[in-house]
Amino acid sequence: MRNFLGSILVTVLGLGIVFYKGGWEPFFICVVLAVMEVSISLDNAVVNAAVLKNMDQFWRKMFLTLGMLIAVFGMRLILPIWIVAMALGSKLTATVDMALNRPEEYGQALHACELSIASFGGMFLLLVFLQFIFDHERNIHWLKPIESRLCKAGKLDTVEVVVALCCLLVYVSYVPVEKKFTCLVAGAIGVIGFLLLDGIKSLAANTGSAAGGASVAKSAMRAGLGGFIYLEVLDASFSLDGVVGAFALSKNVLVIMIGLAIGAMFVRSLTIYMVEKGTLDQLQYLEHGAMWAIGALAGMMLIGALPGMRIPEWITGLSGAILITVAVISSIREKKRGIVTAPLK
Repeated sequence: MRNFLGSILVTVLGLGIVFYKGGWEPFFICVVLAVMEVSISLDNAVVNAAVLKNMDQFWRKMFLTLGMLIAVFGMRLILPIWIVAMALGSKLTATVDMALNRPEEYGQALHACELSIASFGGMFLLLVFLQFIFDHERNIHWLKPIESRLCKAGKLDTVEVVVALCCLLVYVSYVPVEKKFTCLVAGAIGVIGFLLLDGIKSLAANTGSAAGGASVAKSAMRAGLGGFIYLEVLDASFSLDGVVGAFALSKNVLVIMIGLAIGAMFVRSLTIYMVEKGTLDQLQYLEHGAMWAIGALAGMMLIGALPGMRIPEWITGLSGAILITVAVISSIREKKRGIVTAPLK
């Protein structure tokens, strides 16, 4: 309960503001947005926990404080506005004015950027999934017939990058002609961003393991910072699709931001809870289920942005929840059978 106290307080405050400003209708829309954000981001919470469990207490606090501010105001408010401003070639202040005073026009402009947003976020999330599924050093397999074979393919260096770029080229071939270049660039930025952040994280961790004396603290700080940045970009990849979809329910930027913020806060609380309780070690297939859910989300994000191929957010959230639930059930069954395996990486 202690881990969720802040989330509960934010929920009460946020819903109170929405009800005071607009009454019951925006209140219920805000609740729906919060529930959708949590359901879509369940897999995000699991992956966050996998990264966060290797970080010290300082960076866990940063994740809940500064990281929360970045998640709410940066990823769910400022970043979408900046994307629209870049797409329209207008000033940021003018786009902020549009978002606050002409929300329907802003929503249309944001939807016009949906293919580029999906290309960036989809490719980043796809690489998160592919890196895990092609990891040939992983000795625990949930879907054994599939995962064991894919792990063998992972012995080929950078196979995940090759597969991701092939997927991007195939995807761009289905995009309208006038959008092909921007989607290709956005997808390439997603691939480059993942490789850069993953490289920084790995370099910092390797430096930390080789350092001695006073260097250990500096290396740990770099490793923590690398992981923190990685988590924030991962959160951005999840949140952008939700921000676009939220305009189907409401054109009120305040309602959307508060609803998504409540969901994001619960996701962070759930992440910390899983880290402190050692949930990933107790449920050995949980991370696998989350990764398959991320792979499914990446596919649906890309496909759903294509003309005439809209995928409702509830399907996205439900598919992820089902995969994670099945992984949890599989983990519990394995534990009852008394099968002992090596701890998750």
